[in-house]
Amino acid sequence: MRPMLCAAAAVRGRATLRYAKVLAQHMTKRPVIGHGYPMNSDADPRVLVVDDDPALADVVARYLRREGFEVEYAADGATGLRIALDTLPDLVVLDLMMPGMDGFEVCRRLRRATDIPVVMLTALGEEDDRISGLDLGADDYVTKPFSPRELAARVRAVLRRAKGPAGPGEHLAGGGLAIDTFAHEVRRSGELLTLTTKEYDLLVCFLANPGRAFRREELLETVWGWRIGDTSTVTVHVRRLREKIEDDPSQPRHLTTVRGVGYKWES
Repeated sequence: MRPMLCAAAAVRGRATLRYAKVLAQHMTKRPVIGHGYPMNSDADPRVLVVDDDPALADVVARYLRREGFEVEYAADGATGLRIALDTLPDLVVLDLMMPGMDGFEVCRRLRRATDIPVVMLTALGEEDDRISGLDLGADDYVTKPFSPRELAARVRAVLRRAKGPAGPGEHLAGGGLAIDTFAHEVRRSGELLTLTTKEYDLLVCFLANPGRAFRREELLETVWGWRIGDTSTVTVHVRRLREKIEDDPSQPRHLTTVRGVGYKWES
């Protein structure tokens, strides 16, 4: 572990070690359960954990390996970004608050180059921080303290959505968009769009149900698999999606707001 620079850092280090011990105890109390979903190859899904806290990262990595994932670790943002771009893992677990290049900047640079799914790992409880991460293109988040079982479940859910088409060979169209769910591609007026996993899933949900008004809670359960959660997550992703598919995102013609309800798709 790197030298502590101040008393506050020392306190944080001791707290992290206590938390890591709790996670380790949690690991010993339950049997190992396989991830239980098909992958596109025989290889285990590869996860990159980027966190400046080696004690916590070690526990997370060991648990994910026991759950059937191949795990690589980076201790800082710059190294994590380099490894992610060089090796293209299936998913990145990314701590937001790191010295030097923080998780926000890592996520921003990743999104410029790739659509690798990102699960944010943060001790911050403020809604603004979660929204900032989601705005940058993160697919999900887990707030510390968390159980490693929850993190593994979130990782599996994001990977399922990233790899699983809505239906074999299904094509959806509307509002100048064409979706090939088999190829996992979206085109607007013939031009291929770059969408994150959640943006793609939201769009498929809307185009498969044109005219239907969805409550934010429904979308949170349908797309994210959460029965309870922060509906601002949906709001952020809808806003980002509009920026990519609408001529004027401030006056959307297709992905419209239904006051007092949520959103619907109008072709």
